[in-house]
Amino acid sequence: MKISRFEDLDCWQEARTLVRKIYDATKDGNFKRDMRLASQIQAAATSCMANIAEGFERKSDKEFVQFLYIAMASTAEVKSHLYVALDQAYIEKKQFDDIYDQAIKTSKMISSLIKYLRKS
Repeated sequence: MKISRFEDLDCWQEARTLVRKIYDATKDGNFKRDMRLASQIQAAATSCMANIAEGFERKSDKEFVQFLYIAMASTAEVKSHLYVALDQAYIEKKQFDDIYDQAIKTSKMISSLIKYLRKS
């Protein structure tokens, strides 16, 4: 199956799920009041999603891979910010685990796409 739109990429769909989970976690309580952290974690998650899309639109595998590396790094940033949110009791451990697992899933899918693109 030829993918003709970035929306068809599984890793972009997972990144979109990550963004939804981040926005859900940051919309209430103390997390919402910590505007700096909330803004940073939202930006990192949306950066992941946006870099996948932007790289895809470059129509060059070499450039796409560069953007995918940036997207993958953004998932690491999300994971790091999650620890701050957990340590500050902005989120419960269960929610931390759910979002962290989503970040890992997204990162692994991006990594798989990078490997595929580098082989082709």
